[in-house]
Amino acid sequence: MERVQGIGGYFLRASDPAALTAWYRDVLGLNFGEYGEWAQQAGPTVFAAFDADSDYFGSPSQQVMINFRVADLDAMLAQLRAAGADVSPEVQDMDGVGRFGWVTDPEGNRLELWQPS
Repeated sequence: MERVQGIGGYFLRASDPAALTAWYRDVLGLNFGEYGEWAQQAGPTVFAAFDADSDYFGSPSQQVMINFRVADLDAMLAQLRAAGADVSPEVQDMDGVGRFGWVTDPEGNRLELWQPS
């Protein structure tokens, strides 16, 4: 059986694609190549389905949410706040899993930030 080897891309609609791409580059620090390619650091990726009525993604109209691994959640959240990003005041600690925080991008997409244990 053939198996998926990893995530090959994450695509989202935007009213201003150039501005949204710049936000991910400038505010979150994603180092994109010419065609949007981004070589991420090795580490775990979680795949999980949620109940259709879950409020975990923020807006009920948001069907998917990307989770970015970070080395220092507090530093990343401070950086995002300093950049004027819409950062949730909530931080969640999950024993044996890590710490979580959330930010909403300029197009209204909620993102999760994860500092693994």
